[in-house]
Amino acid sequence: MHWLQSIDTALFHFVNRSLGNPLFDRIMPVLSGDGVMQWFVLAVFIGFVAALFCGTRTRLCALTMAFVSLLGNALVINVIKHAVARPRPCMALTDAIARLGCTTSGSMPSAHAANWFSATMVAFLFYPRSWRFMLPMALAVSFSRVYVGVHYPSDVLAGAILGAGYAAAGVIGLQAGWNWIGKKWFPLWHAQLPSLINPVQSSKFKVQSPWPDGEIKSDVGSRKSEMEWLRLGTILIIAMLVGRWIYLASGAIELSQDEAYQWIWSKHPALSFYSKPPAIAFIQLAGTSVFGDTEFGVRFFSPLFAAITSLLLLRFLAREVGARPSFWLLLAATATPLLGIGTILMTIDPPLVLCWTWALVAGWRAVQPDGKTRDWLIVGLAMGLGFLCKYNALYLIACFGIFFALHPPARIQLRKPGPWLALGVFLICTLPVVIWNSRHGWITATHVAGNAGLHGQWHPTLRYFWDFIFQEFALLNPVFFVGAIWAMIGFWKLRRERPLWLYFFCMGAPVFLGHFLWSFHSRILPNWIAPAVLPMFCLMAVYWNERRRVAKPFFAAGVALGIFAIAIMYQSNLISRIAGQPLPGEIDPLRRVRAWDVAATLVENAREKLQTGEGKPAFIIAGHYGITGLYSFYIPQARDALKSGPLVYSADSDEPENQFYFWPEYGYRARRQGENAIFVSEAGLYKLESGWVWKWLAHEPVNRSTPEPDSLPPRIAQEFQSVTDLGEQDVKIADRVFHRVHLWACHNLK
Repeated sequence: MHWLQSIDTALFHFVNRSLGNPLFDRIMPVLSGDGVMQWFVLAVFIGFVAALFCGTRTRLCALTMAFVSLLGNALVINVIKHAVARPRPCMALTDAIARLGCTTSGSMPSAHAANWFSATMVAFLFYPRSWRFMLPMALAVSFSRVYVGVHYPSDVLAGAILGAGYAAAGVIGLQAGWNWIGKKWFPLWHAQLPSLINPVQSSKFKVQSPWPDGEIKSDVGSRKSEMEWLRLGTILIIAMLVGRWIYLASGAIELSQDEAYQWIWSKHPALSFYSKPPAIAFIQLAGTSVFGDTEFGVRFFSPLFAAITSLLLLRFLAREVGARPSFWLLLAATATPLLGIGTILMTIDPPLVLCWTWALVAGWRAVQPDGKTRDWLIVGLAMGLGFLCKYNALYLIACFGIFFALHPPARIQLRKPGPWLALGVFLICTLPVVIWNSRHGWITATHVAGNAGLHGQWHPTLRYFWDFIFQEFALLNPVFFVGAIWAMIGFWKLRRERPLWLYFFCMGAPVFLGHFLWSFHSRILPNWIAPAVLPMFCLMAVYWNERRRVAKPFFAAGVALGIFAIAIMYQSNLISRIAGQPLPGEIDPLRRVRAWDVAATLVENAREKLQTGEGKPAFIIAGHYGITGLYSFYIPQARDALKSGPLVYSADSDEPENQFYFWPEYGYRARRQGENAIFVSEAGLYKLESGWVWKWLAHEPVNRSTPEPDSLPPRIAQEFQSVTDLGEQDVKIADRVFHRVHLWACHNLK
C-alpha cells in the first residue's frame, strides 16, 4: 500500500506541479468547478430544451442521468467518502498547489469524476456515438481535479469506475423495474414503450401514452389508460409520503417557532387557545404520543394530510374530468413551494387544506340536482373540522353562497334541508371555541381583528399590495401563478356551459381576491390564501387541459422550476454545491428551522453557569413566545421539567399577549421568587452590504454591519434586584451565523 501511495503521490505532483502552465491555469479551474453556477445553468437549460422539444428517448436519457447521478452520489460516493475519510492532497501535502481553494470533505473518490463518467455511460447506452463528446469531457474534468490540487489520480480513477459502474447498473435496474412494474400495472404503456433505452413505440396499440401528446383510439384503451394514470398518481402520492417521512426522520430541519409553541399547547389540551382553535394541539398530541417528543412526532401528520388531500383530488378530478389532467394537477401541486412547505411543517394550514378539499369534493356532489342530504352533512362536518383547525374555514360559507348566486340551477338545494343541516353541523363544531372564548373575554376575536388590521385607521397603501403580489408570485410558482390567474379570467365566458369550472372558481377565487383587495389595507401573510390554492389549480388544470399544445411548454417549465425551488427549500446546502460556496446564514432559506438546538445549548450553558456560580436555582425567560417553545423543546432539562413545572418562561405581561398568560404555572413571579434567571431575546442579524450578491457569486468577501444592540425590557429590570448584561452571541453552524441572541443575567427575582 505504501508503494502504491508513493506512485499516487508522484503522479499527483507530476500533474499538479510539473504540467503547470498559464493555459491550463485558466482552463482547468473552469472545468473543475470554478464557475460551477454557469455549468449548472447550462445543464438546466439543456434539460429544459430536451423536455420541451426533443423526443421520448432524449427525455428518458435526461431523466435517467439525473436519477442515477443523485442516487449514486447519495448511496455510493458520499458513503465511501465518509468511510475512507482520506484528506485531500491540498491539505495533506505542503507543496501541493491549490488552484481552486481547498475543502475539508473527503478526497476518495472524486464526485466530479463519478458524475461525469456516470453521465457518459448513460448517454452511451442511449446514444452509442455520444462517447465522442462525453468521454473527452469526462477525462478533461477528471484531469482538472488533479491539476487544481483537490484530488489524487487514484481518487478520480475510483470515481470514474464507480460512476460508470453504478450508471450501467442503474440503467439495467430501471429497465428491469419497468418490465416488472409496467407489465403488471401499466400494460398499455409498456406495450407502447417496452424498452427505455430504445423507446420505439409498438404499432400494436394506439392508446393514450404517458406523454401529454398521446391520443386515444379506442374506448377500451381509454378506460384502461385512465386506470393507469390513476395508478401512476397513486404511486407518486405514496412515494412522496414515504420520502417526506424519511426527510423528517433524518433531522435535516428543526422545529419552527409556531410548531414549538403549539407543541407546548399539546401538553395542555383545551377547548381552544388564545390565537388558534384546538385541533393543532390534539394533532400534535397524537403524533408525539406515538413517536415521542421529537421533530418527527410533531410533524408526522403533515405529510399524511398532504397525501390524503392529494388522493382526494386525484380521484375526484379523474372522475369528473379525466385521469390525465388529474395527474398533471398532482404534479403542479407537488411543484408549488407554498404547498411544499405545508407537506413538512405541522402548522394549522395542512389540516385546513385537507378539510377544505374534503368539503370541495363532497360539495360538488351535494350541489347537483339530485344531491343527497348525506353529502351536505359531510360538507358541514368538513367545514366544522376545518374551523377547529383554522378560522379561515368560515370563508367556505361565503364561497358556497357565491356559487349559489352565480349558478341558478344549484339554488334548488336551498329549498331542501341539506344546506341548512350542513350549517347546523358547522355551528355545533364551533361550540368549543365559543365556550372557551366566552370564558376568556372573547380574546381570540380581539387578537384576530388585530392581525387583520381592524384596530387602526385605514390609509390606502400600495406597500402591502406589492408585498402580497410578489410573495404569492414566488410561493405559488411564477408559472402556475400566472396560469391560474389567466384561467380565472379566461374561463369566464364559459361559466354557464361549465358549471364545474365555475364551482372551482367559487371555491378558491373569492378567498384569493378578498385578500388581494385587503392588501390595500393591511399586511397579508402568504399562507392566508392556502385553502384557495388547490381550487384555483383545479380550474387551471381543466382550463389548460383543453389547450394542451399551448400549455405544454409552460407546464414543463413550471414543474422544473418548482421542483428545483422545493429542493432548495428542503436542503439549502444544495446552493453551496451549485454556487461553490454556501449562502450567508442571514438569508438561508432554512434559517427559521435551523440552529435552534445550538442556540438552546448556548442559553442552557449560560443558565448552568449562573446557577453554579451563585449556588441557587436559575431559570430562563424568553422575550418571545416562539423562542419559549423552542428552548423548552431543545433543552432536555426544560423538556423533562414540563411534567412538573416549566424551566423556560415567556416574559410576563399585564394583558393577554399569548397563550402563556392563561396558564398559572407560567407565571414565574409566583413560583420563582428569590431565584436568578437568564433573560434572552433574539437580536437582529448582521446586515449585508448592498450588492452583496455579485461579490458572493465572485467568491469575494461580503461586508456586514451589526445592528444596534437590543435593550433590556424595563419590566424585566424592575422584576429583579440587579441585571448583568452578558452581551450578544452568534449562533453558528460551521462558520455561518443563523441567529444572534442577547443574554442578561438577572439576579434575585423580587
